[in-house]
Amino acid sequence: MADESFMIQELLQREVYVKQTRVGIIVGERFHPNEERVQSLRLQVDADIADEFMRKPAEYAPLSKELLHSIQADGTIKLSKSMRELQRRWRNTVRIDEKLYAPDELLDRAVLDTQGEDLGEVVGLVKIKRTYRGIQVKARSMLRRRYRLECDTINIPVQFLARTSPRLDEIILSRTFDKLMGLPSYMKLNSGDILDDDFEEEE
Repeated sequence: MADESFMIQELLQREVYVKQTRVGIIVGERFHPNEERVQSLRLQVDADIADEFMRKPAEYAPLSKELLHSIQADGTIKLSKSMRELQRRWRNTVRIDEKLYAPDELLDRAVLDTQGEDLGEVVGLVKIKRTYRGIQVKARSMLRRRYRLECDTINIPVQFLARTSPRLDEIILSRTFDKLMGLPSYMKLNSGDILDDDFEEEE
């Protein structure tokens, strides 16, 4: 299936299996004008699977399209990898509003603060010790001028990502940018002490 072109409408509400183990149900995918940028589906994960294979259970998680193997005669979807591979990929995610998101689901999204101010768009992720600690945002020119920002990009800690707006392709923060700038975690992530190797930008 990885080499075939399937419309999301053909996959919605189908049960997903790894061998004989049901993992969950496909419930959608990110809306993006460039379909090639959408590498993951949204999966509603069965509770027992989330309890066993996630560090902290989440009801929704990404399912990489490259893992889809085939649609079975009974309409279910078979994955090409093991539960261990699925577990590994779920660890390589960002948790927002108790849902897991793959990096490709976050890149290019607009970032708004709690008052709706458009701060910029996601161009990468900040990874420290194998864990995503922040998103890298290309700041709008008006924001840079207003706050006299020295860099074109700012790093926002993941704990301040409150929710996503799927249809509008946005990430909404839990703070205003004014308050965010004064928080120790924000200042540390933007201090310049982080090595270049800690940054991981997705192609």
